[in-house]
Amino acid sequence: MADALALAIAGEPMVAHADRALFWPARRRLLIADLHLGKGDVFRAAGVALPSGGTAGDLARLARLVAATEAQALWILGDLFHGDPGHRRWREAWDAWRSAHPALRIAALRGNHDRRRGDAGLDIELLGDAEADGPFLFRHDPQPDPARHVVCGHLHPALRLPGLRALPAFWLRPGITVLPAFSAFTGGHRIDAGADDRFLVCAGDALVAVGGD
Repeated sequence: MADALALAIAGEPMVAHADRALFWPARRRLLIADLHLGKGDVFRAAGVALPSGGTAGDLARLARLVAATEAQALWILGDLFHGDPGHRRWREAWDAWRSAHPALRIAALRGNHDRRRGDAGLDIELLGDAEADGPFLFRHDPQPDPARHVVCGHLHPALRLPGLRALPAFWLRPGITVLPAFSAFTGGHRIDAGADDRFLVCAGDALVAVGGD
């Protein structure tokens, strides 16, 4: 087990990280899905008692990944934020993080929670529902494409290892790679695996490969 694992997806060298991110060396691009900035603030506003600091913790993890990979770009594959994009608490955390990474090119695809993102002003490039690059089609929803390998999020895949609760996982399917939800404050959904499916389970600081040869 290791905190990062090199693999090939659609013939392209990639690196999966236990902290729920995929790195594409050829583009120097870090890929994450379902960041859900401010989700804790939404729940607290609704009267659900939750500790603060969720967004700050996610951004600290993201900063470590950017430094470790020396990424020049970050793509967020949908669900950039959750709820009001103008909420002061998480906006302050994001603005400080963005100021600390001025040279990082950040782009975000539209997810189902991003209906109000046009008003967010987060100093990032806003992409549409899908973006093709090389052998890949990047999008939020796991819809197959006849010509390209889809890299997406949305499902928050999780897999249970013996003796452990269900943990976030990369779901490697024929023609589709589903990233785990990046946000630590986002539940996972157990999925029904096909015979040809493989998983990389994010077990703390390690990745555990399940399935395949």
